[in-house]
Amino acid sequence: MVKQAELYRMVTDEHICPFGMKSKALLEREGYEVDDHHLTSREQTDEFQQKHDVDTTPQAFIDGERIGGYDELLDYFGKTRPDNRPAAAYHPVIAIFALALLMALAVNWVMGTALWSVPTAERFVAFAMALLALQKLQDVEAFTNQFLGYDLLSQRWVPYAYIYPFAEAYAGIGMLAGIWGWLVGPVALFIGLVGSISVVKAVYIDKRELKCACVGGDSEVPLGFISLTENLIMVAAGAWMLTTASL
Repeated sequence: MVKQAELYRMVTDEHICPFGMKSKALLEREGYEVDDHHLTSREQTDEFQQKHDVDTTPQAFIDGERIGGYDELLDYFGKTRPDNRPAAAYHPVIAIFALALLMALAVNWVMGTALWSVPTAERFVAFAMALLALQKLQDVEAFTNQFLGYDLLSQRWVPYAYIYPFAEAYAGIGMLAGIWGWLVGPVALFIGLVGSISVVKAVYIDKRELKCACVGGDSEVPLGFISLTENLIMVAAGAWMLTTASL
C-alpha cells in the first residue's frame, strides 16, 4: 500500500523555502508519495496560514492529520533535530581540521613528498591556522564580541581583539609560504601563549562557562579543550619556526 502525504510549501520566483524541500525529501525517504502543493504568492501563503491557524510553512499532513513543519516531521519519524545533536557544535572544528589535514596531504602528494612526514605536520598546522582565521574574518565584530569575554590582553587593550584574526592568518600563510624565523614565528608564539593563558584562567581557574570564538563569533563550541588546543598548536608552531630558523 502506497503511503500518502500532503505538503504545502512556499515556492515563488523570489523564494523557494529550503525547509519545504527538506520536508519533501524526508517524506520521500520515509516511503511517502507526496502530493506537493506550491504556495506561489504571499497572498496564498497568508491565506493558507490563516485557514489552518499556523504561523509558518511548510506544513505536512499525513492521513489527514497535520504534522507540522520540518522539525515536527523529524520528531514524527523519530529523527534527531540538527540543533539537538550532541556533537553539532563541534562540526565546524572537525571540518576545519579534517580539511587542513587533507589539504596538507594533497600538497605532499603533488610535490612527491612522503605523505606522513614533518612537512605534513607543518602544512597541516599552517592550513588549520589559515582556515580558523577565515572563520573569524567572516564577521570580525561578532568574533570580537565573543573573544572579549575571555581574552586577557583584549580586555586590557580592545584593538588586540581586532588584530588577532589577521595575526593568525598572517602566521598560517607565512608558515605555508616558508617565511619563518623572526618574521612569523614570534607572532604565532605570542598569540598562542596569550590565548592559552586566557583559556586556562577563564575555564580551569575561574570555572566560567563561555563559548569559544575559535571558529567565529556565533560559535556554539564551549570554551575549553578545543580553544586551548588551537592556542597550543600556535605555540608549538611558533617555537618550531624559531627553532628551525636558528639551525
